[in-house]
Amino acid sequence: MSANPILAEQTRGGVVENIHRGAFVISDANGNIIAAAGDISRPVFPRSAIKSMQALAMVTSGAIDQFALQPEELALACASHQGEEFHVAGVTSFLGHIGLAPTNLECGAHAPTFGPARDALRAHGEQPTALHNNCSGKHSGMLSVARALGVPTENYVERDHPVQKAVRAAIETVTGSELSVDLCGRDGCSIPTWAAPLSGFARGFAKMATGEGLPADLAAAAQRIFDAATAYPHLVAGTDHLDTLVMRAFAGRVMQKGGAEGVQCGAIRNKGWGYALKIDDGNMAASQATVASLLLRFGDPDDDQRAVLERFSRQKVLNVRKFEVGEMRATAEVNS
Repeated sequence: MSANPILAEQTRGGVVENIHRGAFVISDANGNIIAAAGDISRPVFPRSAIKSMQALAMVTSGAIDQFALQPEELALACASHQGEEFHVAGVTSFLGHIGLAPTNLECGAHAPTFGPARDALRAHGEQPTALHNNCSGKHSGMLSVARALGVPTENYVERDHPVQKAVRAAIETVTGSELSVDLCGRDGCSIPTWAAPLSGFARGFAKMATGEGLPADLAAAAQRIFDAATAYPHLVAGTDHLDTLVMRAFAGRVMQKGGAEGVQCGAIRNKGWGYALKIDDGNMAASQATVASLLLRFGDPDDDQRAVLERFSRQKVLNVRKFEVGEMRATAEVNS
């Protein structure tokens, strides 16, 4: 197996200090490739980058209609939020809406990933709860699936639970990939994560953007989920995060979501294109530089959108005294 190309590099002074290999693909809903590099057929774990696909189980189960879920709740179901005050309040409200409580969450607790929110919690002498977990919105959505199906909420994170079977089926429908138990792991928040080719995830996002090749109910739900995430981007990530800034700048035209270990997925909705990328070594800054550069190249940004993307496509590397010592940037493999 040949090595993937170098998609990003980090410099120190004028010297390339680190290189980051990976693969990316941009595809339409029929699987036609607009651009690609590297091995796009190798199965990868998409991690949190496909939360919007996982959220489709809320329509197949009837949860969206049964609970009249609001756009803000749908956005939180797609979120890897930073544990800011408005995130915690939103998840608390979401759980209350479906008749459950924070104690029903099985994602575990961790401190907010947003520094000021973490500092505020510490200043008040409080310990983080599952509400602060960046996946608590997704877990609330999964709990709504359990409630709609009329099944126990306990152990909803397990692979054989009806909730996870519904999630798996939704992912298979949109990606066109059969998810194998041989390629199943457990994600950081304890739910199953299924490895599949990047090409399938890119095509799946294109199908969600256009509705092409999807059953009518899933096509309508996909549009509703994308609309919610792009209308409330601060709920999907948070202050100064790439996902939030990009979706806010593009005003509904781009659906963007990152996942752990260097994964980025999304859709350029007005073109009907989906995209997916994975940095082999899991470097998140490298993945952000790559996706920002791809959107500069293929997203037809205006001046304001370009300014947001350029902030991430060439990221300053600072030392502890805030001296600029280098940069993280995408390579010609991405930019041309």
